[in-house]
Amino acid sequence: MSSAVAFYLLSTLGGYLVTSFLLLKYPTLLHQRKKQRFLSAGENLENTMTAFQHAVTIGTDMLELDCHITKDEQVVVSHDENLKRSTGVNVNISDIKYCELPPYLGKLDVTFQRECHCEGKDNRIPLLKEVFEAFPNTPINIDIKVNNNMLIKKVSELVKQYKREHITVWGNASYEIVKKCYKENSDIPILFSLQRVLLILGLFFTGLLPFVPIREQFFEIPMPSIILKLKEPHTMSRCQKFLIWLSDILLMRKALFDHLTARGIQVYIWVLNEEQEYKRAFDLGATGVMTDYPTKLKDFLINCSAA
Repeated sequence: MSSAVAFYLLSTLGGYLVTSFLLLKYPTLLHQRKKQRFLSAGENLENTMTAFQHAVTIGTDMLELDCHITKDEQVVVSHDENLKRSTGVNVNISDIKYCELPPYLGKLDVTFQRECHCEGKDNRIPLLKEVFEAFPNTPINIDIKVNNNMLIKKVSELVKQYKREHITVWGNASYEIVKKCYKENSDIPILFSLQRVLLILGLFFTGLLPFVPIREQFFEIPMPSIILKLKEPHTMSRCQKFLIWLSDILLMRKALFDHLTARGIQVYIWVLNEEQEYKRAFDLGATGVMTDYPTKLKDFLINCSAA
């Protein structure tokens, strides 16, 4: 009796492993492929019209920007809610009217490139509608930076007004924000929240991912190893270095990226500013990368296509 039970269990496990492997490799056997609606600034001040224009001019596939809402309910493009870092004025965007927003400083640090700065003369914080009007055919990735119902509502209204549902993706690392975005307008593709990224990893490593439907269309994640270059090695403990290494090993998986892209889910890795980082991302099967240096990325892609 015990041998029969063991045989049954082994047969079931074997069948599960084989089925999981096949569906991981060929997910469209079970899931309909999502329609890919589109493909993705240290060279100018971040989140400015000049930076966006430069990126589009050199052929960037997608713009990534961050949104907040002012006291008079204007949706503006800015990474920070508090403007101390970027303008020198210690004020929150939500506490002042759009006409009261201070200008950017002439030089800002590049977050993902240690000891590097970006400079520019365009120091005005733009409105989201200005970006939509200036780049009507350019796909845009919108990070809803704060959990604000009015911000989500206003962004949705602007996307509908400019008929951009097919070339816009939105969300945040927060599961709550992404859930609100989807509820507000399910026609706009959404990003994976951090909670959902962790769930996807769990499903992947247990072999369950091929069996699970996914509503998100944009798997946007960091490359953990880049954290090592942002800090002085002697300031990091062994435990911190180990956790970064482990996170990188778990997250940067070609089989995972290939499975997601086969299901029509785009994989973007951020924020990569060096050629070896670009190469690793594309070798792993990423759809694209996010960078502060679009010209450097363009040159890399040209060199790769010529090789």
